[in-house]
Amino acid sequence: MPALPTAFSSATVSRVALANAIANGLIVVTGGAVRLTGSGLGCPTWPRCTDESFVATPELAGHGVIEFGNRLLTFALTAVAIATVVVVFRSVRRDLRTLAVIGFLGIPAQALLGGVTVLTGLNPWTVAAHFLVSMVLVAVATILWQRSREPGVGQPLVRRPFVLLVTGIAALTAVVLGIGTVVTGSGPHSGDPEAGRTGFDPELVSQLHADVVFLLIGLTVALLVALYAIDSPGRVRRAARDLLIVQLAQGVVGYVQYFTDLPVALVLVHMLGAVLITAFTARLVWSVRGPASELPLSSATEPATAIR
Repeated sequence: MPALPTAFSSATVSRVALANAIANGLIVVTGGAVRLTGSGLGCPTWPRCTDESFVATPELAGHGVIEFGNRLLTFALTAVAIATVVVVFRSVRRDLRTLAVIGFLGIPAQALLGGVTVLTGLNPWTVAAHFLVSMVLVAVATILWQRSREPGVGQPLVRRPFVLLVTGIAALTAVVLGIGTVVTGSGPHSGDPEAGRTGFDPELVSQLHADVVFLLIGLTVALLVALYAIDSPGRVRRAARDLLIVQLAQGVVGYVQYFTDLPVALVLVHMLGAVLITAFTARLVWSVRGPASELPLSSATEPATAIR
């Protein structure tokens, strides 16, 4: 049996981290497909699929196959997360270990929360929590991948007001995602005909969601304009620009799906958009700090001197 390498290369760490980020995003989309096909209770119990069987039975028909298939994908995601932990711990990148462990521990936590979701008959609040934890894992996996491509985390590349604005955009993104789950929990795609709803007026919470999205886009535009005004590092400008593009695209999809009575295909695209919003927001947060080789941004040093 060949011996394991003494340490994995930075390139290997980065490739595995990218696979981990993609896997975390894909499982959100496939989970959305389960809900949108009405298969949320295709396996009516947990951890077994039925009281007598761990796998879907013929009596459960297509809904059982879809729900059980999504459960199987959790094992694939777990394998990728374990590989990420192993590769990171067998590399020189000690700074990545915490993120790798958080990403791994989030999977059993998600599995337990998914079990609670099934056992509570797809209670909209547990469904929302299940989705939001997935968004946290997407963000963690994205930052892990971005950091793995550089030798370490260095000093801020922009001044404190910009760092605070980026933090505010990240926090407001979390609010947008949270309100989005309330909109979903108040709408027609419950995952099963017998599943409960929040009881809120879908039109009212949709309007609130749209208002907060407008605020988020406005803050991102303000950030981007200010970054160009001070000739900031290119990595920060690109991260803000790309996030704004994704936000605008997501907004268009959201409006179209609302005024076309929430067709399943568009709702699924909107869920993919939520994953991308999370990933690109995490990338923006990552971008404001340079690699470990960067010098601190002193009062006498302009941001234009930072690496681009």
